[in-house]
Amino acid sequence: MTLYLWFVFFLAVQIIHFLGTWKLYQAAGRKSWEAAVPVYNSIVLMKIIGRPTWWTLLLFIPIINLIMFPVVWVETLRTFGKKSSLDTFLGIFTFGFYIYYVNYTQKLEYNANRKLTPENKTADTVSSLLFAIIVATLVHTYIVQPYTIPTSSLEKSLLIGDFLFVSKVNYGPRVPMTTVALPMVHDSIPFLKRKSYLKWPQLPYFRLPAFEKIKRTDIVVFNWPVDTVHYFYEPKGRPGVIKPIDKKSNYVKRCVGIPGDSLSIKDGFVFINGKKLVLPERAKPQYSYAVALDGKTPIDFETLLRELDITDRAGFKSEKRDTIFFAALTEASAERLKNTPGITDVRREIDKGNDNAIFPHINKWNQDNFGPIYIPEAGKTVALNNVSLPFYKEIITNYEGNTLQIDGSHYLINGKPATTYTFKQNYYWMMGDNRHNSEDSRYWGYVPESHIVGKPVFIWLSWDTNGKGMNKIRWSRVFTTVDGEGQPQSYFKYFLIILALYFVGEFLWRKRKENKA
Repeated sequence: MTLYLWFVFFLAVQIIHFLGTWKLYQAAGRKSWEAAVPVYNSIVLMKIIGRPTWWTLLLFIPIINLIMFPVVWVETLRTFGKKSSLDTFLGIFTFGFYIYYVNYTQKLEYNANRKLTPENKTADTVSSLLFAIIVATLVHTYIVQPYTIPTSSLEKSLLIGDFLFVSKVNYGPRVPMTTVALPMVHDSIPFLKRKSYLKWPQLPYFRLPAFEKIKRTDIVVFNWPVDTVHYFYEPKGRPGVIKPIDKKSNYVKRCVGIPGDSLSIKDGFVFINGKKLVLPERAKPQYSYAVALDGKTPIDFETLLRELDITDRAGFKSEKRDTIFFAALTEASAERLKNTPGITDVRREIDKGNDNAIFPHINKWNQDNFGPIYIPEAGKTVALNNVSLPFYKEIITNYEGNTLQIDGSHYLINGKPATTYTFKQNYYWMMGDNRHNSEDSRYWGYVPESHIVGKPVFIWLSWDTNGKGMNKIRWSRVFTTVDGEGQPQSYFKYFLIILALYFVGEFLWRKRKENKA
């Protein structure tokens, strides 16, 4: 929806509210016109039902307001004596329109001094649960979100089975664009494989102020730009649903190019503005290697793989069994293999041909040799021609919502002739450290700023899915930071010490109070 349509929708909601409540406002000793003034009417209503004014704010926060509206409907009904279970049921399942019936047909008796605390244990439990859901949804949506690493694209930096906290505040919390959705779930209802959201209405993209900008080499969580899902079905039965931006699958990669950069890849190494990108110490990029054997010297590969912590696939390249292919090795592991008796050669595998699967799908580059390309920056203008269009077509039409018509070498954008295009937002280039086992920007292109979710900051648990027996927790990774100088250090023992001191202190304080009594 455009801002104009949202304005019309907002006014319509205000009219609906006024028509259904103006007599209630009069019965509560207020003026009927107060029910018609946007925002102010909500503040007045909170006073009428005896609830704090700050509840008004919750009515305008997407997703949170879906929980708050039923609460306010029920509170309004109870304020005017409609306290039965049937009244509550009708208030909720008529989406508040039961208030119209009360407003126009019932004798209105305003109870200004009604008891606000729940009258029974069930009501108290429901009230506490709603409050907990509201707080959790606020935290999940605007502050921090849990995330699990599902693939090995950042292996050695982030491992499969790492459980992260992703900060929304670092890059600025993104206001949900999907306004009608179940709280604290992503695109589907658990176990049911059904959409957890409605595609309409949609808010325009908006992001609250950030603490920092995305920097080169930052690890970033974002919505996968080209995501569609094939287990939801549209009414006509056609598989495949184009998701709203904030309901696209969450991906985590390393940002290797920021807006305004010129990026190229040479033999697998990233170059930014002509200089080789320097990765932080914790980053351990991996590449595929072919390892040649002399065929005579016995090698204990099981011990070697465990020593080098090789987690990706490895196997003989042919029936001759004289060369082993390693899908992913760090440079340090490759050097270690070179010094292993029985190994005659360790050679990094580098793609040389052209691959049409590589962005922008012009059969020109491959995953190891690519570019240079320009990474779009908001406000910058580029020329449009048959060479540049494949890079920017998706940006113009999909990410920035324009229409594009092509007639030979002539272009119409939103029906007007265009020889240039000015970008409306920033774009980023995301890649995995596991360079030959990562579906990233090399395959689907730029990541728009509107798709940025947050920054992984903390590993609270790490579960080794390759472990044997019951002891599968990687204790050395529990309570470690994602960023930082040097190698990761676990703060779990300090957490346990603080927790123990808290319980001991609480016990001593309670004993002291009991002795005084």
